Amino acid sequence: MTQFALFATLLIVVVAAFILPPLWLGLRAPKSGADRKTANLAIFRDQLAELEREKTEGSLADSDFEQARQELQRRLLDEVEPAASESATASHAPSRKTAIALLLLLPILGLTGYSILGNPQALDPEQTAPKPQMTQEQIEGMVAKLAERLKANPDDPKGWLMLARSYKSMGRYTEAVEAFGKAEAVVNEEPDLLAAYAETIAMAAGKGLKGKPTQLVEKALKLDPKHAHSLFLAGAAAMERGDNKQGIAYWEALLPQVEPGSDIDQMLRSGIDKMKAGK
Repeated sequence: MTQFALFATLLIVVVAAFILPPLWLGLRAPKSGADRKTANLAIFRDQLAELEREKTEGSLADSDFEQARQELQRRLLDEVEPAASESATASHAPSRKTAIALLLLLPILGLTGYSILGNPQALDPEQTAPKPQMTQEQIEGMVAKLAERLKANPDDPKGWLMLARSYKSMGRYTEAVEAFGKAEAVVNEEPDLLAAYAETIAMAAGKGLKGKPTQLVEKALKLDPKHAHSLFLAGAAAMERGDNKQGIAYWEALLPQVEPGSDIDQMLRSGIDKMKAGK
């Protein structure tokens, strides 16, 4: 905030230094116009004197002298009149009310424009300072409190689902499976949750996707035949039980949903090639 205020103040002072003096004092006619007029008059006098000398010497006829003199006068008027016009438009009386109004309005308009187009919160260090991240101990404490609350109020499937996800992210798979089981009323309605539940059971037991995990994946695919996570798990389950034809079908259906050339794309294609080779 301090740096911004200093910069804004300096900017206003610089702008005011250019704008306010002419308004406060009034503009003066530039001297260049008068200087040019004086020079033009001197040139005119010299050229006119030269014409008169030539006329007197007889080298210039009277008609030619008159024509040359008129041409000199015309050129002189063309040179002098614009300068006089510029001089008239360049000067004006002081406008001190306008100067005072600008001096007051510059900071007000600047702050108003910044509040509309800028980011006012950036002026507040408390708003821009990075929020401290929660420690692992704090996370574990919150999960423990949630578990205690659910023991006192077990009829909360959404609470159990939150606890299941928390346990899974912490690698506590056995406790996550138990929590998922108490949230099955909610889990059975969402392919994402069914796939996460199946994966958690497989990770907790360490025996692959046979049995209930496969049943959960099949249920998820009935709800959404193109569900990516479920297609992946279904292909892996088929590969485990040696059903390469089904595994290829699942993973080939998944390929259009992954980024070409990505790690998952390469892994799927490698697995498909192995299943086609019967390995």
